[in-house]
Amino acid sequence: MSKPTFTAFAAFEKQGWSDPEVARSYADGFAQASQMCVAPMVAAVGAGAGSQALDLCCGQGIVAAGLHQAKADVTGLDFSPAMLDLARERVPGVTFVEGDAMQLPFEDGQFDVVTIGFGILHVPDAPQVLAQAHRVLRPGGRLAFSVWHAPTVPTALGYVFAAIGAHGDPAVQLPPGPGLHDYADAAIAYPALERAGFTECAQQVVHSAWTIDQPDAPVTFFAKGAVRGKALLASQPEAALTKIRQSVAETVRAAHGATGPWTVPIPAVITSAQAT
Repeated sequence: MSKPTFTAFAAFEKQGWSDPEVARSYADGFAQASQMCVAPMVAAVGAGAGSQALDLCCGQGIVAAGLHQAKADVTGLDFSPAMLDLARERVPGVTFVEGDAMQLPFEDGQFDVVTIGFGILHVPDAPQVLAQAHRVLRPGGRLAFSVWHAPTVPTALGYVFAAIGAHGDPAVQLPPGPGLHDYADAAIAYPALERAGFTECAQQVVHSAWTIDQPDAPVTFFAKGAVRGKALLASQPEAALTKIRQSVAETVRAAHGATGPWTVPIPAVITSAQAT
């Protein structure tokens, strides 16, 4: 049986993240939590002075900035021109290129480290991305990627998607694609890494979070700064969206206190490995 190509999902993701408003909203709001994963990712790959570093799916450049601060020589790649514009503003000392993480325009063994900050969940073929990362790494080079933790633990992501499931219009559907949390699961991530040529796989949980003044702010973050969240929320009937917001606000108050500001968890899993 051939594996699914998720062609519609790929087009959906590329179009969504190329929207300058979505890119800016992610950078200004949602990425408050993503930023907390930068230092652990840079440490996981051991980037330092003289390291040739590639930041795949670089988005607005926060991981690239961390690598640059560690004195690495950094190249960032993303498929979104809107995100690349933000990245170039943030880190003018880094080279940013538009490209496809599944077909990298780089030589074999060109890099010492590769990072992927929350990009694995946005590509239609994660094993192909891992294979490409391995190809461009030198033997012994390090890879690290981050994925949001599944809602098996308290997480704002779980709050929002549970509310959509309970109160949203079931007719609003996304194009079929890979699971949002697949590569947070070691049972999926480790075998995929090993097939791509990696060893010494390891995972760590980062207790990233948002600090918010409105208890329904997680809905706003997803509606404005996340492609899947925006697609699910923008098409909801007004009454359903009101119930979704009320549900998330009630969950935040019940779990994190009656009055704000609230620190709402949205933990992440960082997976690292070494190229053979």
